[in-house]
Amino acid sequence: MPTPAPATRPGMGVIPHDGGFAFRVWAPHATAVSVVGTFNDWKPDAHPLAPEPDGVWSADVSGAKVGDEYRYHLLTPTGTFTRIDPYAREVTNSVGNAVVHDPNFEWGEPYLKTPPWNEWVIYELHVGTFNDTEPDVDKPATFADITRRFDHLKRLGVNCLQVMPVAEFAGDRSWGYNPAHIFAVESSYGGPKAFKEFVKAAHQNGFAVILDVVYNHFGPSDLDIWRFDGWSENDGGGIYFYQDWRKQTPWGDTRPDYGRPQVRQYIRDNALMWVEDYHIDGLRMDMTLYIRSVRADGEPNLPDGWSLIQMVNGEIRAKHPNTLTIAEDLQHLGAITAPVDQGGAGYGAQWDDQFVHPVREAVITASDDHRSMVKVAAAVAHKYNGDAFQRVIYSESHDEVANGRARVPHEIDPNGAGDYFAQKRSTLAAALVFTAPGIPMLFQGQEFLEGGWFRDTVPVEWDKQEAFRGIVRLYRDLIRLRLNKDKRTRGLCGQHVQVSHVHDDMNMIAFRRWDTGGPGDDVMVVANFHRDPRTDYTIGFPTAGKWKLVLNSDWKGYSGSFGDFPSGDVIAEPGEYDGLPAKGTFSIGPYSVLIFSQGKG
Repeated sequence: MPTPAPATRPGMGVIPHDGGFAFRVWAPHATAVSVVGTFNDWKPDAHPLAPEPDGVWSADVSGAKVGDEYRYHLLTPTGTFTRIDPYAREVTNSVGNAVVHDPNFEWGEPYLKTPPWNEWVIYELHVGTFNDTEPDVDKPATFADITRRFDHLKRLGVNCLQVMPVAEFAGDRSWGYNPAHIFAVESSYGGPKAFKEFVKAAHQNGFAVILDVVYNHFGPSDLDIWRFDGWSENDGGGIYFYQDWRKQTPWGDTRPDYGRPQVRQYIRDNALMWVEDYHIDGLRMDMTLYIRSVRADGEPNLPDGWSLIQMVNGEIRAKHPNTLTIAEDLQHLGAITAPVDQGGAGYGAQWDDQFVHPVREAVITASDDHRSMVKVAAAVAHKYNGDAFQRVIYSESHDEVANGRARVPHEIDPNGAGDYFAQKRSTLAAALVFTAPGIPMLFQGQEFLEGGWFRDTVPVEWDKQEAFRGIVRLYRDLIRLRLNKDKRTRGLCGQHVQVSHVHDDMNMIAFRRWDTGGPGDDVMVVANFHRDPRTDYTIGFPTAGKWKLVLNSDWKGYSGSFGDFPSGDVIAEPGEYDGLPAKGTFSIGPYSVLIFSQGKG
């Protein structure tokens, strides 16, 4: 009779210890389980597992070593079959074998101490299309391709890389939102060791790393956890999934059963694995609406899903308070980012559709007469629970530039990003991303006007980096101001915003940003959403005196097609205007942004 792994070896999957490896798996409907692999010539009778309470099976296995391939062999009332370990940290491919993973890695660092979240600038990227060299049409890019672009990203000024899902998926190319093995790193990207090397290199180069994870559904293809131990009801997926109407998602009937303790532990263990074993600095959870409810309208509620989210976020916050968890919920609910002890879901931030949709509409709309400055003003000022940094703001993301939509320049002019209007209005949107309160994010290639729409088979067009080097400089200058690199614009990192000027007829808007206020802190942002320049235009300012123009997006150095409309410093005079105690007059070019600040002393 086999002996179960000692209780001193907790965990699931392959558990390393001084004497070798233990194997533990949950299969409550199996009548016998063994582990087969290269270490025992795949013989089912060589290493049987012993039953533990609650349908768990385990045993110490002598002879297993790092790099060995293995599977679980299950005898069940519905048949005999082999399965890939649900906790496999490495697989040969999505339909291959699990691999005994080497848990040892020389990080040479403690967990990265990232800047506070109000000083993050996120760059979202997709590993498979982030090619460094001439792309191989048959192979996706790898983690190593990203590291070879670190110099570009450092010059750009971003300090946080958000990576679309890397859990093993079906095939070699995917967005990543179809996870087949959530504990394994996609083999075509380089596998787990390569991902650790990427994260370590990112940290050494000053980047935090956010990872996209998918818990609202699994698969739906290449799922070895589907009917894992043979059991199912109502044509469902077995022990890991709901067996009734709650199983239904837009991606198939593969919603995890958030009420089962073992499934809750499975998802919790996965989230903590990325943080603790891979030193990930943040997790962005895909479409949490479908974790906390069944349908897109938020009904019926799934209380088990909500409590699971609370459990995961609560534990991460308690153990790793520097780690940011982000929800893609898109229902603009304050409860998503409210603390768990106040009944909230406990996320640190959420993607904000109250920003992206009005801003994209304002710059994509063809007619100036149809742009709403009232909607733009609401987008700029929106907050969750009174906290500006509980939201991530952007004009492009993988979702916003696919699924029937395209990059902002392409939406403005499908004939090419080089068009004047495409350049002007897409950078107008970007300027709002970096000056409005929130955690700013851009999507790969946005900084050099990547066109078309996102596809997982089309690599980033890096040649545009040179073709639009002036636009890259504009993004770099905006990021520099956003992070207060010149000690003149601390207000862009601050909580406070006052949209002081909204003129719908003139398509003009102005707003004040500040942290504590005063010279070196207060910032005034002015945006013209019209084809015509504005001359001798007056707005209110927080204080009288000289306000230095620190950015004019119409500068010809950003693009040869820009007008270089003459703008300059402003001398604000005392006198109430726009609800502010001073007023100043300036000129601004078409579809342009001006940023003013006061220096110290």
